[in-house]
Amino acid sequence: MKLDSSISAIVTGGASGLGAAVARRLAARGVKVTLFDLNESLGEALAKEIDGLFCQVNVTEDQQVADAFAKARAIHGQERILVNCAGIGGAAKTASRDKASGEGRHFPLDIFERVIQVNLIGAFRCIARSSAGMLNLEPREDGERGVIINTSSVAARDGQMGQAAYAASKAAIVGLTLPVARDLMNDGIRINTIMPGIFDTPLMQNVPDNVKEALAASVPFPKRFGQPDEFAALAETMITTTYFNGESVRLDGAIRMPPR
Repeated sequence: MKLDSSISAIVTGGASGLGAAVARRLAARGVKVTLFDLNESLGEALAKEIDGLFCQVNVTEDQQVADAFAKARAIHGQERILVNCAGIGGAAKTASRDKASGEGRHFPLDIFERVIQVNLIGAFRCIARSSAGMLNLEPREDGERGVIINTSSVAARDGQMGQAAYAASKAAIVGLTLPVARDLMNDGIRINTIMPGIFDTPLMQNVPDNVKEALAASVPFPKRFGQPDEFAALAETMITTTYFNGESVRLDGAIRMPPR
C-alpha cells in the first residue's frame, strides 16, 4: 500500500509508546491519523503535533469503539489502515501461598478477565469493525482495500512466571492472525502481527536502573532495549509490502525469555 494523504489510519493505544511511534511515522508519510486511547492529555497533544485526531476510547466498551470509528470516518474518511497497540499487563502466579497465612490463593480472576478483555477482545473488536468498514472501499490498483497490524509479544511464545493472562492474550492474537487473513483474503484486506521483545516504552519508566541494565544485557544482540521507532518501521514495512500477509514476526534482538 502506498502511503500518502489519500490514506487514513486508526492507531489504538496511540497516545504513547509503540502506538505513538507508529502514529508519527504514518503522519510523516502524509497519512491522516486518528489516535484511540484513554489518556486524553497525551492523546490530544500528539494529535496536535501530527495534525491528527484524538478519540478517547476504552476498547472494552463496544459503544465507545463504535462512536470513535464513526467520528474518525466522518473527519478522515474510511480508514485503510488499523494498527492495534492498546494493551495492558497484569502479573500473578496461577496459585501461590499467602506469606502471612500460608494459605493457597489463585490468580485473581477479575484481573485475568480484564487482561483478556483489553488485549484480545478489544483488539478483535477493532479488527472486526475496521475490516467491515474496509469492505465498502474501492480496491486500489493492486486489489488491496486495507491492512491491519496487531501487537502481540514474545510472551506469546516465552511466557514468564506470573504471565498466564498476558501470555494467553498475546498468544491468542498470534492465533487469530492467519484465520482472519483467510477470512478477508477475497476482499483484499491483509493482517499481520508484530511480537516485540523488551522495548523502551513508558511501561519501563518505573523499573529500577539496575533491572533495566540486566534486561538490556540479556538481549543477544544488540544489547539494548528496542526503540519504538523500530517497531514503527516494521509496521510500515508490513503496511507497504502487499505480499506481507498472515504473518506473526518477532522483533526482539533474538531474546528468548527465561522462566522468571
